[in-house]
Amino acid sequence: MIVSLVYQVTRHLLSVPAVLLRRQTAKEAELLVLRHENAVLRRRLQRPIRYESADRLWFVALSSLISRRHWAEVFPVMPSTLLAWHRKLIARRWDYSGRRRGPGRPPTHAAPKNLVLRLARDNSRWGHRRIQGELVRLGHPIAASTVWEILHAAGIDPAPRRTGPTWREFLSAQAAGVMACDFLHIDTIGLRRLYALVFLEHHTRRLHIAGVTAHPTAAWATRQARNLAAELGVSMDPLRFLIRDRDSKYTEAFDAVFHAEDIEIIKTPVRAPRANAHCGRVIGTLRREVLDHVLILGEAHARQVLAEYERHYNAHRPHRARSQLPPEAHQQPPQVRAPADRRVLRTRILGGVINEYRYGA
Repeated sequence: MIVSLVYQVTRHLLSVPAVLLRRQTAKEAELLVLRHENAVLRRRLQRPIRYESADRLWFVALSSLISRRHWAEVFPVMPSTLLAWHRKLIARRWDYSGRRRGPGRPPTHAAPKNLVLRLARDNSRWGHRRIQGELVRLGHPIAASTVWEILHAAGIDPAPRRTGPTWREFLSAQAAGVMACDFLHIDTIGLRRLYALVFLEHHTRRLHIAGVTAHPTAAWATRQARNLAAELGVSMDPLRFLIRDRDSKYTEAFDAVFHAEDIEIIKTPVRAPRANAHCGRVIGTLRREVLDHVLILGEAHARQVLAEYERHYNAHRPHRARSQLPPEAHQQPPQVRAPADRRVLRTRILGGVINEYRYGA
């Protein structure tokens, strides 16, 4: 009995090293299998694997337990990639850029920054010190060096006269004093050709149709210019230039009417219709919106149609160049509350060729 018990105990004690050796062998075999599987997967991959941050951290942590000469066999990435990951982890550990600012100069708020950029865009001749003075007047006491840094970061030269005015800015500034004129021809239902003298104010886009005739002469053009000057009166005071072509009907007497109002005559180059583009565009608008859809019977009918369209053009038709305002309007109408509850009325112009809409009372 005692001999049998000693035998059993001895047998179990001797089996412990065998089990431990077997487990170690199994682990080595498992590692060999995983390495071979890793090699097979590398050969079959068509594109690199994208590892998450947790995967990279796990690989970096395990790399300290494995000899560096075995990294290429164990890890699915190059040793240089593994080292680069480790450097990024260290850099992120000591990066304080996203943390709360400590003592020092506080950052500039967004409102003063936007105002600095707006003043710089609106006033190309203002330097950073002039802008800083305007900001102080508006209640933003910031330093001139701060204004300089804001402009420099936005790619704007902080010095005065950063950029000259663009052609659009230059022409917009000059448009308030410019008027243009040109002749419009109209073909009647009886194949008779009529002519109308058209004037256009560049700034307000206000249209003036001086008259209609079948035989435009120099005397007739001069008479229409006098009628226009008498009709506008003091409204011609802001005008400084009249653009016209070199038609023989524009004589010295025609120019003298505008010289009396201190308006300088600007003649367009020969065969350069784009030099009077605004007037050419309004003539094209007249054709597309009215004349291409109405049969003109004669001079009286042409005057009536053009007068009706002139009223619609100046009082109702919106213009993109004026933020959708008609030429005779000075501000946008007030916003309508509950528009769905109000009735929209239509006014037919020229028999329905053009429609105007408004809310009913």
